[in-house]
Amino acid sequence: MIRLEREGAVAHLVLDRGEKLNALTLAMLAELDGHCRAIEGDPGVRAVVLRSALPRAFCAGADVREWSALGAEGMWRRWIAEGHRVFARFAGLPMPTVAAVGGVAFGGGLELALCCDLRVASSEARFALPEVKIGIVPGWGGPARLAALIGPSRTKQMALTGTAIDAPTALAWGLVNEVVGDAASRAGTLAAEIASGARVAVQVTKQLVDAAATGAPAATLDALAAGFVAGTDDLAEGVAAFREKRPPRFGPR
Repeated sequence: MIRLEREGAVAHLVLDRGEKLNALTLAMLAELDGHCRAIEGDPGVRAVVLRSALPRAFCAGADVREWSALGAEGMWRRWIAEGHRVFARFAGLPMPTVAAVGGVAFGGGLELALCCDLRVASSEARFALPEVKIGIVPGWGGPARLAALIGPSRTKQMALTGTAIDAPTALAWGLVNEVVGDAASRAGTLAAEIASGARVAVQVTKQLVDAAATGAPAATLDALAAGFVAGTDDLAEGVAAFREKRPPRFGPR
């Protein structure tokens, strides 16, 4: 399933369902959700690595046997909705995330890797959105996230044909940051380097880049503004006045 491990200031999320090439289930989504909650609540975590326990596969996608048994309403109300919610939570972690992709990253597996800030691939890695080949569509935000990385034309090439691309192509297209011999080791090194930086500066920088990339800066501005005023004497006086049930006495500017 999905394990949470710690190595200093780096948290490791380890996909470990070897008999099914880490094919994702609702139970695994629930585990990922719980691990995100734990990571969010741990100030000692400064970076996250997402990797597989298998050298030959990152994640083969969503478990076909599970989602195909849900029916149309189950796909709508449970499978797609839950995947979107959990993937959005993972993508929104305040600390940077690095995916180590070795072997196949297909369908939901590629969509999961796309939630990370950085992706490191082994030379044997392959990437695909093969859903059209079995009469379905990518359902967990993959097309939007992929188009933001590699552009709509190349995203359409992958999504409309379902054909896999290799690691050098993924690097040339901008889907991955690096292609190396040992993706897990390199991802760990990158995460440790990130974790050695100033925690608040790193997390704010991630937030700024995400806001610029999505074209939705309002939430980022709100968060940064709130963080700024939270450290002022005015707020301390305002809270004290509220507790003491008196008018606040704000100092000179």
